[in-house]
Parts: sequence; structure tokens; C-alpha cells
Amino acid sequence: MATSPQVSAAREPRTVSPEILDRLPPHSAEAELGVLGSILLDPEMCDEVALVLRPEDFYADANQKLFAHLLAMHNDGLRIDATLLIERLKTHGDFDFIGGPAYLIEVADAVPHAANAVRYAEIVRDKATLRSLIHAGTEILRDSYDQSLEARQMLGRAEETIFRILERKGGVDATPMRDVLHAALDRIDARLQRGSGIGGLATGFTDLDALTGGLHGSELVIIAARPSMGKTALATNIADYVSGKSQVATLFVSLEMSRLELAERMLCARGRINGHKLRNGFISAGDRRKLVETFSEMSKSPMFIDDAPSRTMTEIAATARRLARREGLGLVVIDYLQLIEPDNPKDPRQEQVAKIARRLKGLARELEVPLLCLAQLNRQTEATRENWPRLSHLRESGAIEQDADVVMFVHRDEYYLSPTAPEEERQRVAGQADVIVAKQRNGPTGDVKLVWAQDYTRFENMAVGEEYDFGSF
Repeated sequence: MATSPQVSAAREPRTVSPEILDRLPPHSAEAELGVLGSILLDPEMCDEVALVLRPEDFYADANQKLFAHLLAMHNDGLRIDATLLIERLKTHGDFDFIGGPAYLIEVADAVPHAANAVRYAEIVRDKATLRSLIHAGTEILRDSYDQSLEARQMLGRAEETIFRILERKGGVDATPMRDVLHAALDRIDARLQRGSGIGGLATGFTDLDALTGGLHGSELVIIAARPSMGKTALATNIADYVSGKSQVATLFVSLEMSRLELAERMLCARGRINGHKLRNGFISAGDRRKLVETFSEMSKSPMFIDDAPSRTMTEIAATARRLARREGLGLVVIDYLQLIEPDNPKDPRQEQVAKIARRLKGLARELEVPLLCLAQLNRQTEATRENWPRLSHLRESGAIEQDADVVMFVHRDEYYLSPTAPEEERQRVAGQADVIVAKQRNGPTGDVKLVWAQDYTRFENMAVGEEYDFGSF
């Protein structure tokens, strides 16, 4: 069977134009000479330039060698001058490689003074960044032709490559304590102006906010529990309150439930509608009105749901960064940690979870928002007296406890009641829930009592005389 011209043409590899092949990668020979010449004139400029450049940022191999030797001499406390540099180059066998005395004379005569050394270094770094982008684009192109890679995996790898270039920052210096104190006072002043009594985002749970001061930027907060204990309900209640009451843009990454299931659960929780009846299609006319009113309220909330299964940390971070740029993201919620796909499935499971926990903390710091992540507890919880959860029960990795700023457990005695338990015991624990703050890096630990409204899959405050009403905002 003859192949059509269109198919044949599609299979032929695209040729690269001769103009592109003849182009040199971006670089500035003048700026590279300017950096090296400035260091020879004023060796103290090494400290300034080293914050901006690495040897591999130079395009010319000779300049890479020269810069590496100049940095090494400065770091070793040796005086830098032409004679000592020549001697070092000869000792290491690099004198002829860099071009001998003629090239050193050219470097020494490149600039009249060292005042612009940092600017020259910034130009060299910018050109190196462009070359890195070209190299990354070439790798992405090559990998895209590799049929063994899945498209989703390829997209994640490509984005990670680009962000690696973006995150390589130059010119970062230590911050004077004076500037840090000014920033700290500004933050304290903002808290005092709010007059809310908490320093972070309010969760809507009065006693929990009093204990933790709310959810704070750059903090990794873990909510852990055994299955069916209510950790997803607590997370959705908090996310709904933050996005609805405070109108703070919130990203909810659901690796377990679909976005439709999540939306139904939130509608029931906010509107106080019996979820079981709603799923069966039997709700009263009053509940129908509440459903419409709740829909109208929730549709104004700046919440975004990502329910794609098998997300990696690279994909989650990419989604969060995009929303942060577009919407000014204020909270990230992930349900839940153990369902995040590892970047390298061949690693031991404990190492996989440890890497994920570190990257979660890194993402919270990068975006400067609280990151609320749910986690599973292991079965040892059920082997303890009163089934009380502890930090050692965090499933699969102690790194979760180590990297988290706050660790909370959700516990309900009612969940562990035997079917033969006396009615008095059932009445005593019915609807009671504990949120146990087992770790708080910057505050006290403690136990917060809440009410569990199972019909609505929501938690409520237990404070005397206080009604916790999602529907009121």
C-alpha cells in the first residue's frame, strides 16, 4: 500500500536551517574579559563577582580556567598578580591552554578600572542563562522524540528543567539584621492593625486559631489521621472558610476524590444539607433552597481544585506557581501526602516520602504561603491504649515530623466504639472530636475539642454559646 505524501512528509525529520547552525551561542567576550581584567586590577572584587558567577558561566574555556584559578587563589588567601597567576597556571599545566602570555596581556588591558566588575559579571551570567535555555530546549526536543516517555512525564520533566534554570539565582547576599528587624516589625504591625488576635489565616475554628495563631505563610502544616476519621472533612472546612470568609485564593489538590465529589461535600458542609440524602436524590424543598443559596455563595469563592490523579511534586509545584502568579495564592491544601507520585519510583518508599516532605516544605517557603497537607497514620495507632495518635505513628517516614512546622491529629473516640458498647458510652462520645496539635515549631501543643456533624461532613466549634456557621458569610 502506497504511503500518502502527507504521511510521508510528516515522518521525515525536520531540517534545521543553515542560519541557525551557523549561529554562535549567546555570549559576550568583552564582558568576560572585563570580569577577569577587573579581578587582576582589584583582587577584592572576587568576593563581589563570586556571588554572581560560577566558572561554568563563562563561554570561553580559557576564561573558565582563568576564573577558576583566580577564585582558588583568592580563597586560599594568596595575593593575586600576573606573576603569581602565571606560575600557578604553569604548575597546573594550563598556561598554554589559556593562550600563554599574549592572552594574559589582553586580559590585563581589557578594562581601565574595576568599578564595573559586577555589571560585567551580570552580563556574563545573563548570557549563560540564555545558553542554558537553549540547552534545555534541545533536551526537551530530543526527549519529545523518545516514544518510551509518557506525555505527562515529559511535560513534568520539561517544566522542572526550566524552573531549575529560573531558581538558579545570582547576587544573593546575607541580609543585615537591621533590614530583617524592619520587616519583622512591619509584620507585627499588620497583625496589630487587624486586631483579630491571630497572626495568620483564620481557619474558622476558634480554639484551634487561639492555639496556633492561624495558618502562617511558609509553614508546612500536616493533618494526620487514620482512614475515615475526618481529615479530608477538616481540610475542606478550613479551605472553604479561608476562600469564602477571607476571600483568599486557595488551591485544593485532591489526589483521592474527584472535583465533583469534593464540590458536593463542600456544598453539604456549608449549607448543612444531609449528604446521604443528597446522594440518593431525596432532599426536602427547604434543603433545595439551601442548596441554591449555598451554590450562589460558594461560586464567589476564589478556590481552585486540581483533581488529576497520580500527581508528582513537580506537577503540583508547577500548578501552584502558575496560580500564585495569576491569582496571588494564599493557601495550598493537598489530600494526601502518601498519594503523591515519587519522582523516582525505584527509591525505597521511606526515602520517597522523605523527599516529598522536603519538597512540600520547600514549596511553602518558595510561595510564602501556608501549605496544608493531609497524611495517613499507620496501624500502630489502633494498638495503643485509647487509640491515641502520636508523632511516631506518621506512616512511612519520620521525615514528615521533621520537616513539618505543625502536626495535627484528628481523633474521634466514637470511631473505635465496639458494636456492643453500652448506650451510655455511645451518648457520651457521640459527635465529639479532638484535634491534637502534637507539634508546633513556634508555639504550644495541645488538644482542641470540636463537634463532628457526620450528616454534613463538617466540624464545628464547641465553644459555649458560639454557633459556627459557614452559611453566615
